[in-house]
Amino acid sequence: MRSTRILAPIYILVAASSAWRPLEMVRREMAQLLPRQGGSQSTTYNLSFSASSASPTSSANTDASSATPTDSNTSGGSSTGTNQGSQTGSQTNSQGSQITGSPTRASGTGTNTSKKGSVTQFDPRLPPGGIQMITPAAIAPVSYYKIADWVTFAWNYTSLSITPSAVDILATCTLNNAMYTIAMNQTITGPTQEVLWDTNGYQATAATTLLTGTYTLIIHDAAKDVSATPSAGYLAAYNQFTFGMYVPQAYTPIADYVCATCNAGVSSMERQTVGFLVAMVGVTVVSFGWFAGVAGVW
Repeated sequence: MRSTRILAPIYILVAASSAWRPLEMVRREMAQLLPRQGGSQSTTYNLSFSASSASPTSSANTDASSATPTDSNTSGGSSTGTNQGSQTGSQTNSQGSQITGSPTRASGTGTNTSKKGSVTQFDPRLPPGGIQMITPAAIAPVSYYKIADWVTFAWNYTSLSITPSAVDILATCTLNNAMYTIAMNQTITGPTQEVLWDTNGYQATAATTLLTGTYTLIIHDAAKDVSATPSAGYLAAYNQFTFGMYVPQAYTPIADYVCATCNAGVSSMERQTVGFLVAMVGVTVVSFGWFAGVAGVW
């Protein structure tokens, strides 16, 4: 009780000193408070942020921040994105004024461009494009062409979802595995195409001459390699048609012609065959006569 009586005056002095303020200081504070509120009980804060930072702003002074990153990759493409965000909330300050606002989601836009040309993809269940021979017909026997004449090849395109702009026509020989160019970058104008090959002119100017042997016709998209993997809807390299070519011989009169494989004499095998046939005929005649005599026919 004695300590309480001693400390009571001290508490009264502290309370009185903290409550006393000069009138001039109160006026200054009121003058600063009233213009800031502007006669309104609500203050709006707009919060703008970019990435992971956010800064509050009042309705009279708004600060917006934006970030635009740019990323370049090694394939020649670029990616550009813009992220903007704003956030406002509702709260009550110590003065009793209510701070109101509406939240806004962050939004972003981006574009991705590439310098590579786009390739149309078709259903993988579709077959690759093919070729059907017309001249000569694929079902006909092997055709032989003289290396001095014009050779005609004609064909149809089948199962094409996209038509190539041009094709290359080649031929390869089984004897030397050489590749002979018939025509390059032949423009496709329709479902049927034809090419004429001047073998005489080719033989006179080509570095690798044509040989007597079997050849394989090759037709492929000029924009692709011969060994390119077939793709659905696109023309696949064609190498299913074979034909023969031969070098013509100079004319020889019949009187001067000598057959290298011919012989006027009879071989020993032929002589033995003829003797065997004669012996069998003789045995057959004798046997038939003996049986006829025994039977009393004669």
